[in-house]
Amino acid sequence: MAVKIRLTRLGKKKQPTYRVIVADERSPRDGRFIDELGFYDPTQEPSVVKIDTDKAKDWIAKGAKPTDTVAKLLKIAGLE
Repeated sequence: MAVKIRLTRLGKKKQPTYRVIVADERSPRDGRFIDELGFYDPTQEPSVVKIDTDKAKDWIAKGAKPTDTVAKLLKIAGLE
């Protein structure tokens, strides 16, 4: 099973917020997930990024691959 760290969308129309989740890469964007690591709110100024870096490190050590967007958010959160 290939596991990805990616975003899932929440919020109303034109007011998105995102959760950072760990999911099987075959599951749909807003479908089933394995674990929740944090959230990202781009609508506030400045953007809010809160990610549990310890959980993220554990999942990356287990072989989960972050998407490009999540990799940038992890860098902002202080992981890499």
